[in-house]
Amino acid sequence: MFMISSFSSSFNTPKTAQLVTRGVCRLFRRLGFGALTEFKLSNGRRVDVIAVDRNGSFVIVEVKSSVADYRADRKWQEYLAFCERFYFAVPADFPIEIMPNECGLIVADPYDAAVRREGTAKTLNRNRKRRQLLQFALTASDRLGKFN
Repeated sequence: MFMISSFSSSFNTPKTAQLVTRGVCRLFRRLGFGALTEFKLSNGRRVDVIAVDRNGSFVIVEVKSSVADYRADRKWQEYLAFCERFYFAVPADFPIEIMPNECGLIVADPYDAAVRREGTAKTLNRNRKRRQLLQFALTASDRLGKFN
């Protein structure tokens, strides 16, 4: 396992969240996942990071930049029905002992991330998975098309 460099999350909250998200996406890409940020689920909620592996398994990551950000969030449980694994991602100086044990945990900096605790695996509804995989592909294609 590698060491996560300690960047100060005393940046403003949006900047910290952006840097943690960057590290999380780099981790997933290095592991062979496709990753998208700010992905809209069919329930109308928008997740910070969603990743899909070669088998079509979905991982959702909720980025928390501060303790206040975590304590104010009551929507993350609505994401659980849309993934096989769920993780919180936090900066290195975050007090991880306050995070729920039933969720996976990723510690990230702007350049990479490390899984500190695996998320519990569960089965995703097949119809939802199929629709979500199509939406993931269409969203990725749409975003790529904006660069051309």
